[in-house]
Amino acid sequence: MSNGKIALGALAGLAAGAILGILFAPEKGSTTRKNICKKGEESIEDLKEKFSDFVDNVSHKFNKAKQEAAENIEKCDE
Repeated sequence: MSNGKIALGALAGLAAGAILGILFAPEKGSTTRKNICKKGEESIEDLKEKFSDFVDNVSHKFNKAKQEAAENIEKCDE
């Protein structure tokens, strides 16, 4: 799954949640806006954490592949 699709899905979910929250909110508008803002900030933090994990995972796999390639080159030189 591409990063663009993940980000788009997350943003669509955030927007849908915000709209439903506004429509069905039993609280005052100011309270609802604060809650939506808080949820948005939490969602952004979750996305940042997931992206960081993704980058770490890709970096680890790249380094592993690079190491394996170097070992294979050494074997060919022998």
